[in-house]
Amino acid sequence: MARVDLTVRGGGIFGLACAFTASRRGAKVRLIETAHIGAGSSGGLIGALAPHVPENWNPKKQFQLDSLLMAEDFWADVAHIGGTDPGYLRSGRLQPLPDAHAVTLARARIAEAAILWQGRATWSVIPATGAAWEPQSPTGLLIHDTLTARLSPRAAGKALTAALHDLGAEVVIGDHADEGAVLWATGYQGLQDLNAAFGKAVGAGVKGQSLALCLPDLDPAALPQLFADALHIVPHADGSIAIGSTSENAWDDPTGIDAACDALLDRARAALPILARARITDRWAGIRPRAKTRAPILGPWPGRPGHFIANGGFKIGFGMAPKVAEVMADLILSADDSAIPAGFRVDANL
Repeated sequence: MARVDLTVRGGGIFGLACAFTASRRGAKVRLIETAHIGAGSSGGLIGALAPHVPENWNPKKQFQLDSLLMAEDFWADVAHIGGTDPGYLRSGRLQPLPDAHAVTLARARIAEAAILWQGRATWSVIPATGAAWEPQSPTGLLIHDTLTARLSPRAAGKALTAALHDLGAEVVIGDHADEGAVLWATGYQGLQDLNAAFGKAVGAGVKGQSLALCLPDLDPAALPQLFADALHIVPHADGSIAIGSTSENAWDDPTGIDAACDALLDRARAALPILARARITDRWAGIRPRAKTRAPILGPWPGRPGHFIANGGFKIGFGMAPKVAEVMADLILSADDSAIPAGFRVDANL
């Protein structure tokens, strides 16, 4: 490459998405990942792109909605440019309603969703049909939303990498010198570095464990996601069913698989009895970066001219990525930070 306009540090979802969008806008980009693409929490199994409940609206929920509504075109572009399928599908989601109070709340949110989701997705309460791919619901009723989507985290990483290569970006595994502006999208380790740089707790890590299942004689590719007992049950295009995840604030081994992972399967089978026939094909554990505000940290790095931060995508990184990439490209390439919510800015975490 004759020159580099932007060096992106980190091969997780934020780094890859930001590198892709900057490349699409004509920037010469070098992405540097010291281990491998998806080495941190972006190499997991779940890939649930799920909306917030349509009530008590705030800038974080609006930002995520914008991103979810952008996602279909974003991932279609990634697939078209790089020729690799990220496994994206706006699959919708079913959730059980445990009691009459939950039913009342769910029904009250129907009108709110119609307004807040701009008529581009629906939230409804529907009767359970007794189908095998429905969570157990004590009331016989389910929430159905048409906004939830999914993609395969690992396939998405491969698809973005392929698209970057096609766009002429440089992807370095190992280390390399920084050139041009530098975007730090380095996940949990990046939060640790920020804590040290600012002498205060900017963010922390939360361990998550998840697993993947194979269910004989079932093609899950077009099935809706399920959310039951605080678990995501996500059918993927490759035939796997992802189950997760745990949220652990203390751990001895950051990537260790233990009984907490096995317990996920017991809970999933209780919610969806058809999973009694499923076998485990993969397990994952890792540390997810959670900013102090629980929102992404986006913006210039204070005191380091030409350096920028995109971090803290705790649980919602894949859903937020298209919009994060857009606003960071605006900031870095055009000095426009107007679309970054106040609660996402670096100083909100200091």
